[in-house]
Amino acid sequence: MARVLITGGAGFIGSHLCERFLKEGDEVICMDNFITGSPDNIAHLFTNKNFSFIPQDVTTYIYVKGPLDAILHFASPASPVDYLELPIQTLKVGSLGTHKALGLAKEKGARLLLASTSEVYGDPLVHPQKEDYWGNVNPIGPRGVYDEAKRFAEAMTMAYHRAHGVQARIVRIFNTYGPRMRLRDGRVVPNFIAQALRGEDLTVYGDGKQTRSFCFVSDLVEGLVRLLRSDHVGPVNIGNPRELTILEFAQAIIQLTGSKSQIIFQPLPIDDPKQRKPDISLARQVLNNWEPRVSLEDGLRQTIAYFQDKVA
Repeated sequence: MARVLITGGAGFIGSHLCERFLKEGDEVICMDNFITGSPDNIAHLFTNKNFSFIPQDVTTYIYVKGPLDAILHFASPASPVDYLELPIQTLKVGSLGTHKALGLAKEKGARLLLASTSEVYGDPLVHPQKEDYWGNVNPIGPRGVYDEAKRFAEAMTMAYHRAHGVQARIVRIFNTYGPRMRLRDGRVVPNFIAQALRGEDLTVYGDGKQTRSFCFVSDLVEGLVRLLRSDHVGPVNIGNPRELTILEFAQAIIQLTGSKSQIIFQPLPIDDPKQRKPDISLARQVLNNWEPRVSLEDGLRQTIAYFQDKVA
């Protein structure tokens, strides 16, 4: 039995991680301030004697009583809507929040897993993206608050590893979807599904030829757990290498929902990446042959079922 702290544990991915560790019999401490997380995501966990919740902004001093075996640092706004509305909070949680989490890991002798992102690659000039690619990021653009916060968090994590011996793991998460995404979080999956279920036109930005690779949340969580327990230090891409254009993705959602929605086009947002696809060769190598198992169709059906209640 391990004792695990998950910052941002009431968020989309964080709440699934809480479930996973509780299922394995571990003690889970969930920390969140509900800026973008939701009490609804963890309400069903409070009956578990191994679950506890600390309401906290992780950019302030973090105190946790007793030992810790692992810290999973997932606190951060993670959608364009959020980090464009909360630019300073996004920068603070990536810098101050990561510093506080690493300080706690050092104090407790705990292993820390940092949730980084494919956004560190910016609008990539290399395709697909491998971990040794340094990225093409606009540091002063509107998306820079998220991109640079995560790049700084990676640098801080590696500094603590080298200077203080903190056992650090870094995951670069590519587009992930599934139940518990927020209906209005601005990302393409909830946007398209909500519009389709309401019979509204699906809004595609640009010409729809930009690509994304979508990974179902259960596949991501499996990769995260394996990475935490691995011996690999340094960033690892975790995502699904199946690449789709946004237009193809919109058409798939219309078909799966049986919607009569049409597709309309709007101007592309500033610094929106044209291509995004992970090279997961390293993940396969160091994470015991990890790769996504859930097909896009099956994952979308589960996600659509979740959103049907929300839309209703």
